[in-house]
Amino acid sequence: MNLELTTAQQALKEEFITFVRTELEPYANDYDKQGAIPRSLIEKLGAAGYLGATIPTAYGGRGMDQVSYGLLNEEIGRACSSTRSLITVHSSLTAETILRWGSQEQKEQWLPLLASGQQLAAFGLSEPGAGSDTNGITTAYEEKDGQYVLTGVKKWITFSQIANLFLIAAQGDKGITTFLVPRDTPGLRVVPLEGILGTRASLLGEIHLEQCAVPAANILGRMGWGLQQIVNTALDNGRYSVACGSLGIARACLESSIQYSKQRHQSGRPIKEHQLIKQKITNMVTEVKAATLLCRNAGWLRDKKDPDSFIQTTLAKYHASRMANAVAAEAVQLHGALGCHDSFSIQRYFRDAKVMEIIEGSTEIQQILIADHSIASLSSIL
Repeated sequence: MNLELTTAQQALKEEFITFVRTELEPYANDYDKQGAIPRSLIEKLGAAGYLGATIPTAYGGRGMDQVSYGLLNEEIGRACSSTRSLITVHSSLTAETILRWGSQEQKEQWLPLLASGQQLAAFGLSEPGAGSDTNGITTAYEEKDGQYVLTGVKKWITFSQIANLFLIAAQGDKGITTFLVPRDTPGLRVVPLEGILGTRASLLGEIHLEQCAVPAANILGRMGWGLQQIVNTALDNGRYSVACGSLGIARACLESSIQYSKQRHQSGRPIKEHQLIKQKITNMVTEVKAATLLCRNAGWLRDKKDPDSFIQTTLAKYHASRMANAVAAEAVQLHGALGCHDSFSIQRYFRDAKVMEIIEGSTEIQQILIADHSIASLSSIL
């Protein structure tokens, strides 16, 4: 494994840093308070090609490799997890999954629109009674007159308030199947959700499907293979994005903590000179470095299309999301009262970090996957 960035990857990283510094970082706390990111930011993300980062240039994307895409998620996530959430659901969960499993007609219809940001996509898997337990999906499809009629409710759907296209998983007589459902489909309505702990600007909502009829051409992947093909692919893509986004949160906490430790004085000297502060910073640096290596390794394997990339991505998501929580908690402690006030970003990082342990498969789901895989083939993980 070569962990050194290529010249092209390093150039992209510098580009991401510049974008984040000028277009995102100064405004992220306001987006969190307002509970939304502005349309102008989405247009800038689209113009920069970040909404179609991994989509081939033939479809209007930038055709980035997975390591570069991980760097994008890390830098965006370092400033604003809500904006990183848009990239996760729009690009990782939906656009990349259409690219992998869509028909030629579906790719030509949707990918140019998604890559440019003219249309936004969201992923409809979770329901009021079914999250990680996909067998509990109750949203149903039924074939009628050559069409498929969808009925049910999807919940906790990120950016559903403004998405134009939904990838919906539904249960039926041929098993779980996934459908591409445009927002203007009769019978579809979105109910905004508020009061979320973190990533507050990610415009969550419920999708209500009441006798929504879509043509057979809107089935994504094989009939009855929605779980094996589409959901598993989408979640694998999403976990890589979330792992790298978690790394971004932790880096932001670490950088802020080092900066604050130089400025804050206690007992007549900067707190960076206190042993217990040095211990905190040492632990944070070590954890961030370990997560960096896991994320970089996952991206490298994904670029090689190595079969072990699935479990290595799971491992990266598991460690990075838990690590982000631990580092954010230490950062709040180090900043004291300032870490608890919304004039500082630390409290936002702390809230956003918790969400990372839940989305795209909870920590407990990752533990089951990693343990089962290790018992079956430890050499493929270590």
